[in-house]
Amino acid sequence: MSKKIVVDVAAQTLMLLDGSRLLGRYLVSTGLNGVGEQSGSGCTPRGLHRVRLGIGDGCPVGTVFRGRRPTGEIFDDALAAEYPGRDWILTRILWLTGCESGRNRGGPVDTLRRFIYIHGTPYWEPMGEPRSHGCIRMRDPDLIALFDQAPRGTPVEILG
Repeated sequence: MSKKIVVDVAAQTLMLLDGSRLLGRYLVSTGLNGVGEQSGSGCTPRGLHRVRLGIGDGCPVGTVFRGRRPTGEIFDDALAAEYPGRDWILTRILWLTGCESGRNRGGPVDTLRRFIYIHGTPYWEPMGEPRSHGCIRMRDPDLIALFDQAPRGTPVEILG
């Protein structure tokens, strides 16, 4: 597999590469608390990762997920008003696992156990600035394009 995802936290961008060829470049939103690997920090973990699991293939745009399962809800303004302040995980999930023991894998720095995803977010959430709880947020159309090209095992490098 020559495809790779690179997240540049400083630039708030995600690139999908096939070797050295750029397939897509997207604005994202990473952790409001910056970069870091500790559980409970709200930070985006750095280093080498892989897509552990892709969740939501075939689900409608705006599908709401809780605990990585579709709730049966489709996100809209009325639902948002009913649950203000909810950290919305929408449309698709690429669940990441760390590849570097002691840095982002194992113990209190384990990316998988921290439930760090690349996922969709409401349309009003800004891209290009850190606002998440540690995940990498994307616009739904961008996420669907990425999801369809980033199967399980795709390398993900997060630069901080």
